[in-house]
Amino acid sequence: MDSGETQFDEDVIERSWQVPVIVDFWAEWCGPCRQLAPLIEAAVSERDGEVELAKVDIDANPALAKRYAISSIPAVKAFRDGQVVDEFVGLLPPDQIASFLNRVLPSEADRLVAEGDEASLREALIRDAGHLGARRALGALLSASGRSDEAREVLEPARFDPEVDGLIARIDLRDSEAPDIAAALAAIDRDDWPTALGHLIDAVPAAEGETRDRLRAAAVGIFTTVGDQHPLTLEFRPRLSRAFY
Repeated sequence: MDSGETQFDEDVIERSWQVPVIVDFWAEWCGPCRQLAPLIEAAVSERDGEVELAKVDIDANPALAKRYAISSIPAVKAFRDGQVVDEFVGLLPPDQIASFLNRVLPSEADRLVAEGDEASLREALIRDAGHLGARRALGALLSASGRSDEAREVLEPARFDPEVDGLIARIDLRDSEAPDIAAALAAIDRDDWPTALGHLIDAVPAAEGETRDRLRAAAVGIFTTVGDQHPLTLEFRPRLSRAFY
């Protein structure tokens, strides 16, 4: 499909939560782009719906070219779960294009994570102990069911990840009696991110020490979940910074 500035977030960012989306940034005047197009279209078609292709004309969509720092074309980026997960620049032969798509397609652990139940998530971690998605999902599931100690055990090995650290922060904040923190956690439980971020930020001035660090981690975890370019991140990240300084 052809995509552009008005529909890119729907065509690519939102859609990539259901299926990987390959974006081909091109221009009419670019010879290698015209050579690459039929190769990548054929490779995507061979995968029978497991991956989708969106084409973006950079001349018609300069804001998207700037957003993704396109300095040379053809530029191809693969999106999963709202984020760029792989990319290449220039004209590749068919075998390398196939390898690129294979890296983007879900693994068996990915498919187990998509099942979403506890048994599948635990099996995903047996198959791939480093699978961040499995740790995030299982940790969140255990935390939501009140099994905080088990959740922390699952999450701790991946604490380097901002989203995982945010989940641990939310577990730590459960003991707080501050009204804004309680309201933030209740909003998170119902996936009301704007309300949650507002209360997390409002809680900062009255918080001290480690609680302030945990509030920051919880907010940053949400930013990581929704994506750096999501309107919520663009709105609330500056507000979070002002709350601390």
